[in-house]
Amino acid sequence: MTAEPGLSILIPAHDEADWIARCLRAVFASRGALPGMREVLVIANACRDDTAARAQAMQDAARAAGWDLRVIDTATPGKLPALSLGDAQARGDLRIYLDADVLVDPDLVAELVAALSTPAPRYATGRARIARADSTANRAYARFWARLPFVGSGTPGFGCFALNGPGGARWDIWPDIIADDMFARLSFAPDERIAVGAGYVWPPVEGFANLVRVRRRQNAGVTELTRLYPRLARNEDKAPLPPGQLARLALRDPVGFAVYAGVAVATRLPVFRGGRWARGR
Repeated sequence: MTAEPGLSILIPAHDEADWIARCLRAVFASRGALPGMREVLVIANACRDDTAARAQAMQDAARAAGWDLRVIDTATPGKLPALSLGDAQARGDLRIYLDADVLVDPDLVAELVAALSTPAPRYATGRARIARADSTANRAYARFWARLPFVGSGTPGFGCFALNGPGGARWDIWPDIIADDMFARLSFAPDERIAVGAGYVWPPVEGFANLVRVRRRQNAGVTELTRLYPRLARNEDKAPLPPGQLARLALRDPVGFAVYAGVAVATRLPVFRGGRWARGR
């Protein structure tokens, strides 16, 4: 489909019945200067629950807020095929890619649109805030992780990132890889990436075992991306954490550091393996 001036928000969703309505309500509450044509595409991929029906039930809320909501229900599993399917049907030249369990701030969408309103290729994201976890260990891990320099001052884009038309033209379809957010970020040089002031809430996983599984999956994604797309490494601006700075962070939050380090060590051990990876809420 040929892109036209406007905004498309693509939300791939696999078994997100508990989250999709909240995600959409946050999008529909967006304020500020937005394009005339604005749409949300929920791509419910291989869902075993009623994610698609719950998204479809938000049609009245979408119309009241001035959004065109389309729900694509596909039996094909996988986030990357869902993104490619959504891109093929999206109309807007500006694209925001949003996880179905992310809650955007009211000003985030408008700030992303403003950042992308340039003929030069651009990638943009907001400031992520991690929602409060239920367990003490998970809260400690999230607290320490959020203080890492790359998370606090970089443009990681996990859960929410946006591209303008020239930016999205850098690849035809999404590659079927683990680290889709990293692939998108590293397809742009540091001076082509923008972090806006507004943010979004990103939910953590629950349980130490799930932390290890997610961290192991992230590590595998980095390894896979480096192997398949070595040229993208030149766009990485994530500097190694100096030992002195790590020590200061550890002294500031010894409990958080202990959990963070414990997860890092556990990823190298033959524990918590087997089964299909799940977010583990």
